[in-house]
Amino acid sequence: MLQAKYFIGATPYQDEDAVIQDALRHLLRARPELRIRMAVFRYQHEDISLAKAASLAGVSWAQMKDILLEQGIAPRLGVETIEDAKQDIEALQQRR
Repeated sequence: MLQAKYFIGATPYQDEDAVIQDALRHLLRARPELRIRMAVFRYQHEDISLAKAASLAGVSWAQMKDILLEQGIAPRLGVETIEDAKQDIEALQQRR
C-alpha cells in the first residue's frame, strides 16, 4: 500500500502534508463532482458564503445557487457582515 512518507526524499515534496495536498488537488481535478459535494458540505456545515462555495466547487454563483436548490438547501442570500462582503468579493475575484 502506498503511503505519503514514501514520496518524501524521492520527489520534490517537503513533507507528508505536501504530498496529501497535491494528491487531493489532483483528485478534485479528476473528479469535479467531488468538488461540488465538498462545497455543498462546507456550505451546510461551515459559515462560508454562496460565492465561496461556488469558488470551491468551480462553478458560477448562479450555478451554485441552483445546485443547492436542487438538493433542497435554501441558499443564504445577502451578506450579514462587512467581513462576509469582503469574503464574497475575494471569492468572486478568484473565479476570474
